[in-house]
Amino acid sequence: MNVVRMNKSPPKTATEETPPVIVPPLMPAGEAVPSKGFVVTAGATLQVLVPPLLGFALFVVLWAIVAQKSGLPGPTPTWNSALKLFSDPFYQHGPNDQGIGWNILRSLSRVGMGFGLAAVIGIPMGFLIGRFTFLSRMLSPIISLLRPVSPLAWLPIGLYVFKEAQPAAIWVIFISSIWPIIINTAVGVTHVPQDYLNVARVLKLSEWKVFTKILFPAVLPYMMTGIRLSIGVAWLVIVAAEMLTGGVGLGFWVWDEWNNLNVEHIIIAIFVVGIVGLLLEQALLLAARRFDYAEK
Repeated sequence: MNVVRMNKSPPKTATEETPPVIVPPLMPAGEAVPSKGFVVTAGATLQVLVPPLLGFALFVVLWAIVAQKSGLPGPTPTWNSALKLFSDPFYQHGPNDQGIGWNILRSLSRVGMGFGLAAVIGIPMGFLIGRFTFLSRMLSPIISLLRPVSPLAWLPIGLYVFKEAQPAAIWVIFISSIWPIIINTAVGVTHVPQDYLNVARVLKLSEWKVFTKILFPAVLPYMMTGIRLSIGVAWLVIVAAEMLTGGVGLGFWVWDEWNNLNVEHIIIAIFVVGIVGLLLEQALLLAARRFDYAEK
């Protein structure tokens, strides 16, 4: 009778014994376990927020020092005046005495009309100049001649032609902001790879198909850059134009406050112009990101 012998495993040595289980110390009640991701996010947030805050604090300190030496209103009185000013921004005490809110809206409306006309005319013109060499050679000298002209030099022409301040201000915004749109759009068209256009020619695509399927997606980043530059120019020009044309608007409001020797309001207007211009630029950047996402 065969007996089957079972092999017994040799006894474990001290080094082969099961390692002890390490129990982490208990956290006190009410305390959460720290998250590594939260630490990283908080650190990144601090890296983003701290430098601008330090820069703004340095600006306020320098402003206070200059105000103490020169007699200009300092940060504290300007802040108090701004609180009083924005407590009722839409009051109306006559055609030339309105709250700062109405002045901002009127300036934005003029900028919107002038910039809108510049975009409607400048974008197609830029595509045509970049697409057709004959038009580029014909119009480039004219653009090069008119583009460096100061915006305020166009104001007397607008007043002479339109006989009113409102269309004259819109004309100045239009003629000053159209050049970045035309130039950047045309440059974008010229940078479209020639192979794309050759393929379109082989496939006998219509000019509309070439524009919608090839040119527009490729030129969009250049065009958005031109639009950003254009809106910046338009917002810069409107203040100077309104100083000369009068009426309701930020430029006229600044000039009126200067006549009243209210320097605090002038400083507030400088901050308002800068903040509104920043918001306009950020809105265009957001629109550009949306367009990029749509193309992807």
